[in-house]
Amino acid sequence: MQMKTIVELQDIHFKRSDCTILNDISWTIEEKQHWALLGANGSGKTTLLKIITGYEWATKGSVHVFGERFGNCNLRELRKRIGWVSTALEHRLPEKDSAIEIVLSGIDASMGIFREITENDLRLAHEALAMVNAANYADRKFGILSQGEQQRILIARALVNQPELLILDEPCAGLDPAAKVCFLDDLSGFANRPDAPTMILVTHHIEEIASWINHVMVLKNGRLLSSGLKDEILTTEIISKALDMEMLVKKERQRYYLRSS
Repeated sequence: MQMKTIVELQDIHFKRSDCTILNDISWTIEEKQHWALLGANGSGKTTLLKIITGYEWATKGSVHVFGERFGNCNLRELRKRIGWVSTALEHRLPEKDSAIEIVLSGIDASMGIFREITENDLRLAHEALAMVNAANYADRKFGILSQGEQQRILIARALVNQPELLILDEPCAGLDPAAKVCFLDDLSGFANRPDAPTMILVTHHIEEIASWINHVMVLKNGRLLSSGLKDEILTTEIISKALDMEMLVKKERQRYYLRSS
């Protein structure tokens, strides 16, 4: 059975003023593929994600998401099919709202609730919390939750519209080691569900790339350094080149680790 193409970028260039941020990037993501996006700070990762979600417009090249060509589609409606989780978002959400209210706000992609909530809305929100093992947090105030608990709520908020693509932008940032292990274990459990969306994980740390991720793209200075199957990309040579530093990539029990050479 032929898989559905979720994202197709062809020859993407992006300039701001006289600065080239992305140069000749092509990327195809098929349904049920799960990708890690790697690169040092300033490599263009966030800009690339903004182009996929239509918040930035490529200077040159074509963008298709869910088969829709940007420039010939309703971006507002298309974005409802994409869940985006970023630590930058948590600071914009009302801390006094309960976890269930935060998730409910994701239905309209708003920073709060500004309409009457239906029984179906509540059902969807509780189902989204259950997917990320956060059902017990439903009535707790978002502002008093731990960083790891807040990340689960943000993912549930992104899942409430049942997106076809879920983007996790450095979801482990700020987590202590124990919370990080628990979070990654639960994320693996979710990713392995048959109804899980196609996912992109953005990270600086290859040890966060668990077995559920099968493809990796590496950016360097706005260019595509390497892209393909995980085992072919997470190598000492490629990661050292990406970081401009001699590093050693090791694999133990399906997990990758980075050591200085």
